[in-house]
Amino acid sequence: MAEADDKYPEESGRRRFVKGVVGSAALTGVGTAAAASINSATAPTGAGGGIIQYFGVENVAGPAPRAMPQIPIEIDDEGFLKGVWPEPQTVTEQGREIIVAETQLGGITYSSEWFQYCGVQTYPGVEPDADQDNFFRYSGSAPYEWQQEEVEPGDRVNVEDFSDYETWGNGIGEDGLGKPALATWRSQDVPASGTMPVQILRSPRIQRMADKGDQWLSASTEEGFLANLNKCTHFCCVPGFKTLPDSSKFGAENEIYCQCHQSVYDPFSIVQLSFVALPRPEE
Repeated sequence: MAEADDKYPEESGRRRFVKGVVGSAALTGVGTAAAASINSATAPTGAGGGIIQYFGVENVAGPAPRAMPQIPIEIDDEGFLKGVWPEPQTVTEQGREIIVAETQLGGITYSSEWFQYCGVQTYPGVEPDADQDNFFRYSGSAPYEWQQEEVEPGDRVNVEDFSDYETWGNGIGEDGLGKPALATWRSQDVPASGTMPVQILRSPRIQRMADKGDQWLSASTEEGFLANLNKCTHFCCVPGFKTLPDSSKFGAENEIYCQCHQSVYDPFSIVQLSFVALPRPEE
């Protein structure tokens, strides 16, 4: 690979891992022939899996091979935020019946299989018919001072907690880009190792993007709120938006930054890609 194509920022002193470690670049695009051949040669032996098209926050730097999957949002009558989870249904895949959670949203197929990577396919909450209520709940050990002082871990995320989202800042990057929080999803009463981490951001930019008539963003965001499963697609670390001052060294002070290997994601660029979702354990 030519040095000019290396996605690591120069300041990191790192070089990209070989493709065999991070996964073939062919899996990043939509419906490539290479991905199709890989899928046919490695048919899933568990439940679900295979080539999945999805929307996510774009990876713009570092070794991560693709976007982190977006979680569509809905807000209930009391202002509490939920991640949309389709009703479970039984379908036939590769000649056998399995349970999936799948629906049409914004003109595309939204599925629980979007989140079947990085070991998350083994988490209790990713089971299509898991007994979870889908509310986002604040995580513990939050890096944001406002979250540490104003809410408790386990509280449900509410719109009122973000009333200052148009001006919020924490000394990292620009103020006024939006107000973030770290949360969990579909993870009540499960082991810590099975907790699904979520990055939430309420931003006027997100609201403007949805107001322009984009079918997917209009269906998947609400009142300027955007959420994604917060598992870096490189080595499954948990990144964050405006969590580390050092992110400015890598041009990521206004982005979602993963300090482990300097992957950077742009929460204001939502892209449609595909990847090979891993199968869940046998039901």
